[in-house]
Formats: sequence, C-alpha cells, structure tokens
Amino acid sequence: HPKVSTGRKYLAKLLKAEGKDDEAKRQYDIAIATQENILDPNSPNYASDLLDLAGLLTDQGYYDKATPHYECALKFCEEQFGPDHLKVAKALNDLAELLFLQGNYDQAKSLHKRALRIRQENLGPDHPEVAQSLNNL
Repeated sequence: HPKVSTGRKYLAKLLKAEGKDDEAKRQYDIAIATQENILDPNSPNYASDLLDLAGLLTDQGYYDKATPHYECALKFCEEQFGPDHLKVAKALNDLAELLFLQGNYDQAKSLHKRALRIRQENLGPDHPEVAQSLNNL
C-alpha cells in the first residue's frame, strides 16, 4: 500500500535525524523497492525517495553509491515533469552538490547554472530558492 511506503520514508527521515544512518538507509531501500516493484514507479514520491537516499549516502561519504540515485532521480524528473520543472531544479542542485564534493567543479557549476535558470523562470528573481542557487555558484 502506498501509505506503507510513505511511512517507511518518514521513518527513514526520523532515523537519519537520530543519527541511525544504517537503519535509515534500510528504510529508504525498502520504500524505493516498494515503489519500483509493487506501487507506481511513476509516482512523484519516487524521485523524492531517491534524492533522500542519495543525500544520506552523500552525508556518509559514499559518493559513488549516491551518484546513480541522483542521476536516476534527475532522469525521472526530466521525463515525468519536463526539463524546466522545479523538481528538475532540485535534482540538478543535489547532483551538483555531490559533484562539487567530488571535485568536479566545472560539472557542478554547469548543473547549478541550469538549476538557477529553472528557478528564476519559475519563481522569479527574489525567491529563496533562487538565492540558494546563486549562493551555490
């Protein structure tokens, strides 16, 4: 049931906040597998779950494990919402942050610029998310 998957995601967030990263990862893995195999993998929650798991892995320093989750979330958002949607900007921003941590500064800058453009077009120049994108550059 979709609510069980959502419950696992919220449990994972709680566990992460408590510093129980391994348990949080397990809950994210289950939530994502449920989305992929039982529920609708086209649900907007799918990309959010992937980004949350990738963020956890990034925080743990597992950059190589995080990368495919960020890339999958970005691809999903582009296909489901179009290339100029705010969910795409979020995925771009998160992937760019990982690339920056890995020392891939040119790639990170390119993705941050694209996220900035999307946010400016959708939110206007004075929105906090636009400020975040400017700060990331």
